Formats: sequence, structure tokens, C-alpha cells
Amino acid sequence: MSNRRTFIKKSGLFLAATAIPSYSFLLSGRNRKLGVALVGLGNYSSTQLAPALLKTKHCELRGIVTGSPGKTPVWQKKYGIKDSNIYNYENMDAIANNPEIDVIYIVLPTGLHAKYAIKAANTGKHVWCEKPMARTAEECRQIIQACEQNKVKLSIGYRMQHEDNTQTIMKWAKTKPFGNIKYLKAEAGYYGNPMNPWKLKKEMGGGAMYDMGVYPLNAARYSTGLEPIAVSATHTTNRPEVFTEVDETTIFKLEFPEGIVANCKTSFGENLNTLEINCRNGWYYLRPFQSYSGVKGKASDGTVLEPFGKNQQSVQMDDDALAILNDTPVLVPGTDGLKDIVILEKIYESAAKGGKRISLV
Repeated sequence: MSNRRTFIKKSGLFLAATAIPSYSFLLSGRNRKLGVALVGLGNYSSTQLAPALLKTKHCELRGIVTGSPGKTPVWQKKYGIKDSNIYNYENMDAIANNPEIDVIYIVLPTGLHAKYAIKAANTGKHVWCEKPMARTAEECRQIIQACEQNKVKLSIGYRMQHEDNTQTIMKWAKTKPFGNIKYLKAEAGYYGNPMNPWKLKKEMGGGAMYDMGVYPLNAARYSTGLEPIAVSATHTTNRPEVFTEVDETTIFKLEFPEGIVANCKTSFGENLNTLEINCRNGWYYLRPFQSYSGVKGKASDGTVLEPFGKNQQSVQMDDDALAILNDTPVLVPGTDGLKDIVILEKIYESAAKGGKRISLV
């Protein structure tokens, strides 16, 4: 069994290192930390992002935007947030005049991303937006335009693309150590009971495809390094009394150039967490591939991809902070988030038409 370091040398990953920006090595003379304001203090902000910001090297939590004033004393006590750095959804425009805040991170239900990402961009602060980028492709374009007009950077919170083993998979798409990719399987889901109420509302961007489906969708794209040319999809549910507006389970197939096919599945009714790539001369997988920790895998030659042991959100936010400090491209720009939503809309169109194959070109 070859170890990972030997295999990486053998597969030419050192030569491909410039294919994906490694922001950890782009050190700026500016050693200050960027101030981050979280918009929305729900579960992801409170249990993942805020704790991760205690571990970051290049940014720190300095502000919050919330519609629940009762939450602020707890956040102030835990994170030392000043009274002057606390905002609500009506007055967040005033962040424009706050020199302590450099980045506004949108962590709201998907249906609210566009409204508040645009408000954030109009303050002149850099914008980080959780995935999925927005509910529609048009909303994604509006966010991109607002950031361009205000000359601020926009990054989408696809944390997996910052994760070490995932970056290896992305590099293998280019170096092809096991030959050309033939087909892949990508699945992500969990059994939700009870469900978060907003994830059951269509207008809020609820549904399995929006919440979890973007993981296999994005993974299929970065695992091949290609864009799909056609899609077909179906929705199913075992709990129609619960999922009255949105999908509980979506099964979709993506067709790529070179004859590559990606069979994907996402669900609120089943625990799913695997990414498998099959090539002409071998295979490799990540299992789990989108958990908050413990992402690991194996290849057909015995290569083991061990968990990288870092906080994914901390790495993501430090990478994005360094892109701002060094004025370099962000790893996951708005255009990447837009591509997923364009495809996602076609997935819903196909499902509405009974699984009809929809061309993307």
C-alpha cells in the first residue's frame, strides 16, 4: 500500500499545484485580521461559523445582524461583540460606515440570500454568501452584478472545495492518475424528523435539492473538471403529508462531455454521504465526502486519503480572507454558485416533466 505522499508525487500533483489556488502560501505584508459580520444567527452560524471564527488566523467575528434582539446578550458575552457592531435587518446598511467590519457573511434561508447579499454589497463590504447561492439563476446574477458595481469580492460558502482531500479529487480530474473518468456516483442526504420549518417552504428555497443536492451537484462538476451538457431527474417522497411544497428526495443524472455520466441522489429521508469516481484504470472515493469532519477516502491502488484534521469552516474563511488581503481570486466565486443554480433549475424542470432529458447546451 503506497502512502499518500508517494502517490501524490507519482501522480504529478506537485506540478498541478497551481491549478487550484493555495491561499495558505500567499502571505501578505498586511497582518491585520479582517472583521466579519454574520447575518443570521441560526444553527449554522451559532454551531459552526462563530466557533470557527475563534480559530481563524486572518479574520475574526466582530459584528452580527439579527432580527432576534434576545439573542444578542449571549453572543456579546461569548464573542465580545461591541454594542456598536450589532445590527438588525433594517439598519444593516449602516455597516457601510463601520471601519471595523470588512466582510458581511450571509447565513440566511436560501430565499433571502439575494436580498441581503445585495444589501451587503451596497455597503461596500466584501460579501460571503452561504450555499446555495440563491433561489434562482437570475438572483445569482443580481448578486454578482451588485458586487461588481461596488468593487467588492464575492465568495460562495462551498466549504468542501477548501478541504484537503476534496482538493486532491479536484486535482486528479486534471492529472488523471487512473486514466479517463468513466462515471461517478454522488449522494448526500439525511433523515430529517422533524424538519426545519423553512426547509419545507418553496418560497424560502426549501427542499432536498437546494439544501443537500448542491453537494453532489457541485461534486460532480469539480470531480470531473467539466460542465454537464444534459440532465434528467425525478422527485419522490415517502412523507407526502410533510413535503407538500418541496422535494423530499431527488434523483438526478448529469451527462458530461467525453461520455461521462454522474448518477446523483439527495434526500431529507435517507442518510447519504458518498462520492465515487470510476476511471478506465481504477477508482477512488471519498466516504464521507461532505461531513463537517472526517472526510476520508481510498483509491484502487491502495492510496489512503486520511482526514486532514482541520476545521473546514476556519480554513474556508481564512482562504477567503487571504484572497481579500492579497487581492487574489477567491476559490469559489459567484460564477461557480451561479452555474449550480442554472443546472438546479433544469433539474426541477426535468422532474416536472416526468424525468425528461433536458439539454444544458
